Amino acid sequence: MSQIHVNRYLDHAVLKPEMPRGEVIDAIKLGIEYKVRTVCVRPCDIELAIEMCEGTETAVCCVLGFPHGVVPGAIKAEEAKLYVKLGVKEIDMVVNYSYIRSALWAEVEKDIKAVYNITSVAGVVLKVILETSMLTLDEIRRATEIALRVGADFVKTSTGFNGSGATEEAVTAMLEAGQRKIKVKASGGVRDTKRAMMFIEMGCQRLGVNYTSTAAICAGSIVDSTNKQEHEY
Repeated sequence: MSQIHVNRYLDHAVLKPEMPRGEVIDAIKLGIEYKVRTVCVRPCDIELAIEMCEGTETAVCCVLGFPHGVVPGAIKAEEAKLYVKLGVKEIDMVVNYSYIRSALWAEVEKDIKAVYNITSVAGVVLKVILETSMLTLDEIRRATEIALRVGADFVKTSTGFNGSGATEEAVTAMLEAGQRKIKVKASGGVRDTKRAMMFIEMGCQRLGVNYTSTAAICAGSIVDSTNKQEHEY
């Protein structure tokens, strides 16, 4: 029976817009210390994070179209080109969830595809943030199906900046709609070991956590990986 440490599920988020550089450096150092899967940073901190994470077990992720997702797809594509060029390994994009709420499904697909066309060629992991607290369960399911059809690697619940964050109901809808063919990241409101482990046991393959919660979540926590679905660790 193999065991996987919960730290390897974590995207350690360093995203507060008001953070000064010194606090950003300390937060990234903490993620590296805990050997989290990625530090997820603001675009302005990409180069700093890449320099700090070089030679460590922690990769660099950044957000795109964050936190509202309402810039045009062409702008999101240009963002993706720059972040790929800078060297990120993963991108978390905010889909235009106004389109989802408007049932403009073709526009939702084009929005995701604009970024996927860049990340897929570069081999960069793409996570699509749905902001599930703003959506119905039917809207969550439909958006997940579209992200799967486009080819995204993950669907993600939340930015952490709007609404209640990840819920069991939303995660269940994403897992069911994705048919285990697209990975699910629970993000927003995951602050302790118990909640982190609950989402992992449900089938989430990544967790988005604020950097201030990483130490508490990781304290002595391991998870049995037997029969888990396609873990990347």
